[in-house]
Amino acid sequence: MERPAWAPRSIDISVPSVSRIYDYYLGGSHNFEVDREAARKAMEFMPGLPKIMQANRAFMRRAVRFAIDEGITQFLDIGSGIPTFGNVHEVAQSASPGAHVVYVDHDPVAVAHSQAVLEGTDGADVVAADLRKPQDILTSSQVERLIDLNRPVALLLVAILHFVEDEDDPYAAVAELRDALAPGSMLVLTHASYEGIPLPEERAKGTVDVYRDIRNPLIMRSREGIARFFEGYDMVEPGLVPMPLWRPDTAPEDEDPYAFSGFAGVGRTA
Repeated sequence: MERPAWAPRSIDISVPSVSRIYDYYLGGSHNFEVDREAARKAMEFMPGLPKIMQANRAFMRRAVRFAIDEGITQFLDIGSGIPTFGNVHEVAQSASPGAHVVYVDHDPVAVAHSQAVLEGTDGADVVAADLRKPQDILTSSQVERLIDLNRPVALLLVAILHFVEDEDDPYAAVAELRDALAPGSMLVLTHASYEGIPLPEERAKGTVDVYRDIRNPLIMRSREGIARFFEGYDMVEPGLVPMPLWRPDTAPEDEDPYAFSGFAGVGRTA
């Protein structure tokens, strides 16, 4: 298998990666045949997966603009993946040129690409770290340099928590991050769920099985289970809703039915 110049030597290009699969769904070029194969298998069960990813990105951009409008200019994007057009720093810095963004991912490909994309960009950096170890993120030199934890921060957990199993206690990790952030900080979150998918649950389970087979289990939580991540936050209107219904720019009825799969929300600490 040919190793492209952009692929770090340290990575095993025979094993699919969640962030490269996501890149493929979004039409990116930083993925390998193993990733495309896994993505196509998952799409056999849920052909609308790319629409779900696009809805995630569109929500993320609206939420970033909302945070800027509310006076927040610091962003911590955990599970940021491979940079594609319309990243957090592009959206944030076009609305507020002095905004600071730190991306966090544990996939070496995502980190290597982020470094390449961010070269020469002031106010943005990337950390190789894992959501399950909040202290590694909070004490990183990148966060210490760019994020003032005494001022409000927007914490982005977009399409990441559904890859953290219950035994790894994602609720504790999210609470630890919340407690480290200044009052007035925001949590911006999306999460997969069987609720809203325009398919019978049995069929959607086929996609979940594909992710389990590549050792990246996809944990479908209920709306109630997802709402628990917002403990300690006040929900911003309209609350925890399907992605196209969160402060839409365009008529939600024009959206693809798959865009309504799962939930999105923004909370703010008092």
